[in-house]
Amino acid sequence: MKTRILLYAVLTAIILTAVGCQKPLAVVAPQYDKPLAPGQLALRKITNPAEIPDFTSACNNLTNLSAAIDNSLDYMKKPPSNQSYPYTDITHEQVVKSLTAFKNLLKSGLTGSQLNDAIRQKFDVYMSVGCDDAGTVLFTGYYTPIFSGSPVKTAQYQYPLYSQPKDLVKGDKGQILGRKGADGQITPYPTRAEIENSNMLAGNELVWLDDPFKVYIAHVQGSAVIIRMPDGRLVTYGYTANNGHEYKSIIKQLISEGKIPADRVSLSSLMDFFKANPSLVRQYTQINPRFVFFRQAEQGTPHGSLNEPVTAYRSIATDKSVFPRAALTFFTTNLPRQIGNTTYTDPFTGFALDQDTGGAIRAAGRCDIYLGIGDTAGNLAGQTYQEGKLYYLFLKPGY
Repeated sequence: MKTRILLYAVLTAIILTAVGCQKPLAVVAPQYDKPLAPGQLALRKITNPAEIPDFTSACNNLTNLSAAIDNSLDYMKKPPSNQSYPYTDITHEQVVKSLTAFKNLLKSGLTGSQLNDAIRQKFDVYMSVGCDDAGTVLFTGYYTPIFSGSPVKTAQYQYPLYSQPKDLVKGDKGQILGRKGADGQITPYPTRAEIENSNMLAGNELVWLDDPFKVYIAHVQGSAVIIRMPDGRLVTYGYTANNGHEYKSIIKQLISEGKIPADRVSLSSLMDFFKANPSLVRQYTQINPRFVFFRQAEQGTPHGSLNEPVTAYRSIATDKSVFPRAALTFFTTNLPRQIGNTTYTDPFTGFALDQDTGGAIRAAGRCDIYLGIGDTAGNLAGQTYQEGKLYYLFLKPGY
């Protein structure tokens, strides 16, 4: 399963100022990763037409949507896709029909209000219950970084990405079972700290980077990392497995110790801090026990956890244990956009496909939006932290 998390996206609770002579009120931050109650579903069908969102604005921006739908349809042709369905009352066949019907609507040339009307007529809409059973979802962003690297260790490139070790055991659905010992027993795989401090993966190096924190970024972004080799070639390395430990953010510790001000946390500020303090990288990154393994991937578009290409603004990552894979979604939130050297945050609505998985994207209250490749996408991903709503669309019976 892929792993990623927006690096600054775990914030501390907010303390409000006192009113009059009252004491300050401590407000607990929303628990976006709050697990569902036993038996509760992540999606709730909307039965009141007044609660169905207006798709009109998103219907005027359909760039790359048809191609992203094709990627989901390709996944649904593969036998493993059947294992994820039915999802409540939604069948595998229904998802395929839904994707195909929506693609045909796009081919019809309808846009704006006309397409909105057609969607409302032909599709049932389900809403994520969110973190509070009222639909509140935290949206963050992720991207594909481009770093310099080398296929061999040099004086400049000393920090490796590793391939999957032979003693790592996966289940039939790709879940991490642990480490198989010489006696055949399976035990939990070592943590990040244990792996790094023991050098137990020597010989499994895939590629070498010039910065230890860039290695960590590759681990937490997860879909892929593109490495520019000394001869100028671009080589893509994608996720293949992890050590089975849950992701833990390093941000809270950095903020509590005053290393980075809470109001200045971003991917750039983290990289600047660790570039100035390379001796502290392990101390803080080892707070996170999760460790990711890579493989050299096919060149071209980075792939998500469904092993299909991910598309900027058209692919999202969710908790695949609670949401239906490859399905058509619609979301509303606020997203940053960059004009020149200035970044603005504006309301955003769009259609996307649920094509990826986040190691720290847990439960119904979290969603990660893929924002593209390179530094600009990274800058936007580092500033994406907004609440919103997440919906899934399925073709009504009879259409």
